[in-house]
Amino acid sequence: MSAETLKIGFIGGALDSAVGYAHFTACRMDRRWELAAGAFSRKPEINLRTGLEYGVDRERLYDSWRGMIAAEQGRLDAVAILTPTVLHAEMVKECLACGMPVVCEKSLVTEVDDAMEIRELCRSKKGFLALIYNYSGYPMVRELRSLIRRGMFGKILHFQAEMPQEGFIRTDGAGNRPSPQAWRMKDGTVPIIHLDLGSHLHELIYYLTGEHPERVVADQDSWGWFRQVVDNVCCLCRYTGGLQGQMWFSKSALGYRNGLRLRIYGEKAGAEWCQANPEELVLNFADGRRQIMDRGADSAVAGQPRYTRFKAGHPAGFVEAMANLYGDIADGLVEYKKNGSYRSEEFFGTDVALEGLRFLEAMAESAGSGKWVALG
Repeated sequence: MSAETLKIGFIGGALDSAVGYAHFTACRMDRRWELAAGAFSRKPEINLRTGLEYGVDRERLYDSWRGMIAAEQGRLDAVAILTPTVLHAEMVKECLACGMPVVCEKSLVTEVDDAMEIRELCRSKKGFLALIYNYSGYPMVRELRSLIRRGMFGKILHFQAEMPQEGFIRTDGAGNRPSPQAWRMKDGTVPIIHLDLGSHLHELIYYLTGEHPERVVADQDSWGWFRQVVDNVCCLCRYTGGLQGQMWFSKSALGYRNGLRLRIYGEKAGAEWCQANPEELVLNFADGRRQIMDRGADSAVAGQPRYTRFKAGHPAGFVEAMANLYGDIADGLVEYKKNGSYRSEEFFGTDVALEGLRFLEAMAESAGSGKWVALG
């Protein structure tokens, strides 16, 4: 990794947001980024409190995101967009139009047309845009990809990817129902659960296999407290390379806080990784052998010094995975600033975001028709 520390500004990400403090901690963990400016909230008191808590100078706190962009051009290396997904499109477009590199929480946008427009804008401006898909920052997920590429599994035949959660069906100890953010209570062409959870599964399968979805058949329903939005989705899908897969993501699966699990099956071996036990990768071989690998083993990727903030046996988790991704993005941005372009296999931009939206849109269409739908 480069030693250069970059300056970043946050749009959104206040102390009362779902993701703000995780991003604040992750981007600074390895001293790759300095949070230098912010328009954290439209509520003045929360904006100020967040800025003070995050150590941002008061003169670089802004009451509007447009004000921050106008004042900070040439002072920031990148802007992180951490607002609800429904607000991303306009913010991303304006940042790219004025030449500011963008780090954006997934999903990029809610509609395919907006994703296509952003991709063309990024290409025409030769801009920099990186998406935060933090689960591919886990060292053992990266180890799994390395094993796949080295041929341990042979041809990859099929996969199961699931991300069950319980947030839309559980209650607190007093029996009170949850109170989700208002923007999560209205589905569009692509339901919100697809953007929240399905986008991660699409990115992870691409990250691991390099294959692309071709067609899908899906079913979906609403089982929790909020019947106006979809909260459970399952599908079968066919990918390039003859790869077959199954996906399930839910917000009405009691017992799962976040049950992300990946199973990959090849001709020679299979593997399972679960986010609840992130430092172990379970391998199963055609001759009946079973192996548990962790980052303390003789691993090609997960044992690298950059992932060993503390020795094996003291598990790293969600925020560390995000920090790994922020480090990769910093390296890409340093290269971009030097050469006008960059290459990275660790983080993705508009192409993966657009494909993911098309895939999720096809899922929603299939759930309505009951038929296989091909990606256009």
